[in-house]
Amino acid sequence: MHLLVFGLGFCGRAAARCACEAGMNVTATRRNAASAGLDCVQMVSFDEAGPAIASATHLLVTAPPREDGDPVLARYGAAIRTAPHLTWIGYLSTTGVYGDRGGGWVEETTTPAPSAARSVRRLQAELAWRDAAAGRPLDLFRLAGIYGPGRSALDEVRSLRARRVIRPGHAFGRIHVDDIAAGIMAAIASPSAGTRVLNFSDDVPAESALVIEEAARLLGVAPPPAVPFDAAYAGMSEMARSFWAENRRVGNARTKAALGLTWRYPSYKEGLRAVLESEGFTPSPT
Repeated sequence: MHLLVFGLGFCGRAAARCACEAGMNVTATRRNAASAGLDCVQMVSFDEAGPAIASATHLLVTAPPREDGDPVLARYGAAIRTAPHLTWIGYLSTTGVYGDRGGGWVEETTTPAPSAARSVRRLQAELAWRDAAAGRPLDLFRLAGIYGPGRSALDEVRSLRARRVIRPGHAFGRIHVDDIAAGIMAAIASPSAGTRVLNFSDDVPAESALVIEEAARLLGVAPPPAVPFDAAYAGMSEMARSFWAENRRVGNARTKAALGLTWRYPSYKEGLRAVLESEGFTPSPT
């Protein structure tokens, strides 16, 4: 099996590493093809990916859409539709396509209703990939907030930039990058007959302040002072404001049943502890 990964970023690298360990041949594109950092992955530049598409059996797309559409389909749509060996496509999307639900639950069967511009683009890209799949198995991975080594609340607390924003009842879903990679491999091993929506979000949506508190506890430091949401809002970037504008809890029961898996890190507590341990540190017992 030959996996082609468009975009060897945070999630792409984790998935590529798992695919290598499973014995797949892996090719990947990246802006700087010379700096892969994975010996098992053959790197190609984006503009030279044509031959890899022609030989790939599996295609994973992590590249986000631009304002003018999906960059992979814009460049290689025709080649992907006619790829002779391609048997599976995976596209990394976002739970943002569900939009604001006032704290209510969404499931894999919930009709998307995005409001943020970037989420609207993601949904448009999902639709474009449905068309490009041309009847092949297509998995749309809708990802919650991604975290892992070097990219978690632990780093925020260490940097002294973390803010413990208090907004009761406003919960976010998260997913550890290793669970994303494991889920992708499970999807490859058990493809559907057509298009499948998979929610990659942990089992415990949680308020942001609780995650910051847990990160501080694991590091053995005092959490940053509590800041009421209304006071914090004034200093937020437009991106941060757009995240806080939506409130939903993401269900994943159908996803886990379809793939026959349970998350290695079912909540932020297990995930943050694992991140700290992967860095060689012992979490504080207090």
